[in-house]
Amino acid sequence: MGAGSKAKPRSGSKKGADGAAPAPKGGLDALSEAIESGAGLPAVVRAAAGALGANIALIDRSSAVLAVAAGSGAEEEKLLGLDAGVETVELRVADAVVGELRYRPRSGETSSIGALRMVATMLGLEVERARGPEWASDDAARDFVRGVLSRRLVGDPEIAAQASELGTDLEAGAGVVIARAAPGSAQTGDWRARVLTLVLRAVRSNSSGALAATLEDESAHGEVALILPASDGDGIERAARAVEEELRSSLPGFAVTVGFSRHSPDPSHVYRAGKEALMAVNVAEAEDRTLLAFEETGSYRLLLPAMSEDPAELERFFDETVAPLAAYDDQYETELVATVEAYLDNDGNVTPTAETLFTHRHTVRYRLERVRELCGHDLSSTEGREKLGLGLKAMRVLGIAAPGGPALEGRSRASRAKRSE
Repeated sequence: MGAGSKAKPRSGSKKGADGAAPAPKGGLDALSEAIESGAGLPAVVRAAAGALGANIALIDRSSAVLAVAAGSGAEEEKLLGLDAGVETVELRVADAVVGELRYRPRSGETSSIGALRMVATMLGLEVERARGPEWASDDAARDFVRGVLSRRLVGDPEIAAQASELGTDLEAGAGVVIARAAPGSAQTGDWRARVLTLVLRAVRSNSSGALAATLEDESAHGEVALILPASDGDGIERAARAVEEELRSSLPGFAVTVGFSRHSPDPSHVYRAGKEALMAVNVAEAEDRTLLAFEETGSYRLLLPAMSEDPAELERFFDETVAPLAAYDDQYETELVATVEAYLDNDGNVTPTAETLFTHRHTVRYRLERVRELCGHDLSSTEGREKLGLGLKAMRVLGIAAPGGPALEGRSRASRAKRSE
């Protein structure tokens, strides 16, 4: 349960074993009747509020508000804002979290722990019953999206047939949008599911048949891939912009990045579109941009065949160039990778590189010598600059975060761990 003090039972009321007044039998009976009659979530929540003697809000696992029973608009705002005095109970069915109950006891009211548990159990089962079909549909869409983008599903007939079963027509082609949201602070509940909900909300008002899936459940960010039926690239771009705007406005405190592919004319080519969108979102994140089309990635596009067909070769090239520098930076909190980037951006000129890094020219020269010792590539030569420049591009295309001292230490290590898997 969340923070907040419980009000004392009214004078003269009969107390339960835990010191709280038990919920009136009529209240629980009314809740049971509302559920058995199929009255719907709003009526069920009103009955639950009466049983608990509290203002309550019912939230599903994606943080969507399903119903609220509050005495006033101000009370509703307190519930949804988790103000002081608002308690929370996780709703579970077996081992699965299906939602959350938020409640704020009314003046002079309090319920026993037993009554609260009973109400929470009943509400959890009702949420699962009401939302189960939609969740099952989302699960089927997730399996399809992951299957196409990982190439477990191949061939136009198979992909088109499964898409049709999900209500999606890919006859005119499709595109892929990948959205990434990284929270700036600890989050409660299944916030990744909320990212998925927001992505679908952004596109379904203007496009039917969009299918989405979360991609990285255990990562530090929420990543959602969207397969979007479209007849041209304009529709894909509009969807990507809608997703970016929805996430930025609905997720304050999150870093949002969106990348999108070109139009893919055939279902079997959607896999490649997925790689285009992934490259775009990786490059956008590395360059601190919120929205990027694959067609705007410039020379990075030359690396797409390696990323799509033989990413292991791209990883080996990164290992032979920038990886030793990144590992050294992680271990000693130095700035060798940043120095290489600045040196290349300044056309191999030490003085502007030092100014960019706010350091002395001698420090830059020392770091460049350390770079040569660690990776074997000399930045004073054309070949060395070309290889290290390509190594940096490989790092960004693969989605490996550049080292940046303690703040990014965990993130860069996680990226390399994922790559090695």
